Amino acid sequence: MIDLRSDTVTKPSEAMREAMVRAEVGDDVYGEDPTVNRLQEMAAALLGKAYALFVPSGTMANQLSIRVQTKPGDEVIIESRAHIVRYEQGAAAALAGVQLHMVPTDRGVLDPAQVEAAIRPKDPHTLPTGLICLENTHNSGGGSIYPLATIERIREIALAHGIPMHLDGARLFNAVVATGVSAAEYARHFETGSFCLSKGLGAPVGSLVVTNDRPTADKLRRFRRMYGGGMRQAGILAAAGIYALEHNISRLKEDHEHARRLARLLQKIPTVSLEPDHVETNIVIFDVVGSSRSAQDIVAALKKEGLLLNAVGGTTFRAVTHLDVTTRDIEEAGRILSVVLTKE
Repeated sequence: MIDLRSDTVTKPSEAMREAMVRAEVGDDVYGEDPTVNRLQEMAAALLGKAYALFVPSGTMANQLSIRVQTKPGDEVIIESRAHIVRYEQGAAAALAGVQLHMVPTDRGVLDPAQVEAAIRPKDPHTLPTGLICLENTHNSGGGSIYPLATIERIREIALAHGIPMHLDGARLFNAVVATGVSAAEYARHFETGSFCLSKGLGAPVGSLVVTNDRPTADKLRRFRRMYGGGMRQAGILAAAGIYALEHNISRLKEDHEHARRLARLLQKIPTVSLEPDHVETNIVIFDVVGSSRSAQDIVAALKKEGLLLNAVGGTTFRAVTHLDVTTRDIEEAGRILSVVLTKE
């Protein structure tokens, strides 16, 4: 079975498993797990920040960052299809008591003018803007990359209004590899930032959230415990993250090449509509046109032929490449898609 549902489906390699077996551990709630501490130091250095915290998931990283930088009743400016909006179960409202100001875009990248227009005036009749969140790369935007110049301009606007910023960098290293811009250069424009270990980097679990501010770091640790994210001998998991950072960043380029290859194969199918120039990293979003079958029927037919991918609404589908997918898999996926999508 070729699995293109997500880059979260990757399995740890034998070498990564060996690193996990050999990990030195301690109690991380006491700050005594040496492997966790090393991972956090690596993450902070990579993103050019003073502090990093290992958490179970990207959702927790995002929600902790919102919680420590806002007050109940604040509003958070965010793109309308961001992960925080679509896939985090309303946690921003439920856990931090904030409202999301969802700004629509074509591919997930907010224009600075949109951000400035969304900032609430200082007026007793309206709520305050407490935070600006950007997602790089943008999942629902098809792995789209935030141009650094756009981030810089949004940062200028945020500073002028005294509003902090959070970077949901779940797939930040995909942007790094695709552009050559360092993770630290992206992250320096944000008070908090995060990245995921369990997507393209291939670890089984975990994310890191980073900051330069010691009081913010202390709050992140406190709320991690409050949200149920305090782990004990977590070095076994952290060892996988260390291996991922040491071995699996540069190879993300292969995933991008596979995604572009898949897009070229999809272009040859008459019933498929996609923009090949929109395939910037490892996510391919395409539409199936003129079919009488439902998206669920198409997904089921593809699965029967040995290919897993997700429908993401209406006639739209998403395929995500990752380290467990080979060039041969991509060719076979293209063949299966052609067979299934050209028959009724």
